[in-house]
Amino acid sequence: MKRNLIITTVVLFACSSVFLLFSCAKRPLITEEKEIEAPSRELVKIEEEKPPVREEVMEAAREEEFEAPEEVMVESLEDLEMAKKKEAEAEALQEREVGEFEPEPIYFDFDKSSIREEYRPILEKTGAFLKDNTGVKMRIEGNCDDRGSPEYNLALGERRANSAKQFLVSLGISPDRIEVISYGEERPLASGYSEEAWAQNRRDDFVIVER
Repeated sequence: MKRNLIITTVVLFACSSVFLLFSCAKRPLITEEKEIEAPSRELVKIEEEKPPVREEVMEAAREEEFEAPEEVMVESLEDLEMAKKKEAEAEALQEREVGEFEPEPIYFDFDKSSIREEYRPILEKTGAFLKDNTGVKMRIEGNCDDRGSPEYNLALGERRANSAKQFLVSLGISPDRIEVISYGEERPLASGYSEEAWAQNRRDDFVIVER
């Protein structure tokens, strides 16, 4: 009987100890939960205390964002219109200059194709015109008087035209802008059998073929 009492006492003591142990283990868990939840509430509080972004500030930012490209676009359009206007004025001026320019012929000695000294300024003037009007192309037409065979005069007229072309090329004009042709004795300016008539027929004519 006494033994049973001792056993019962030990069991009760053990149960009490287990109960107390579980009770102590639960309390820190509750404490940990509180510690975890507490920062969350503080964080929410901080978020709530942040000042809201004013709607006027956001609207101004949007207006600035969209206004800048429009200003740039307007300036670009104005620059484009100004450039077109200047280009049109330059083209009109060039057309007027081309229309007003009349190339002068040059003349040669009998049976010669070399450029005479007094006609160099005329070629220089023609070269200056071609430099200022880079879109213009020219044809040089070589001519002769009627002395000599037609075949000889065709060859002589070609040499005369090439002499003028080489002079212009030496001034910086591209040879691609100048074509040559010989008419020989076929296109006389003056008729008759005098030195005065023959002198007018020994010439180079300059014709604008592309403006």
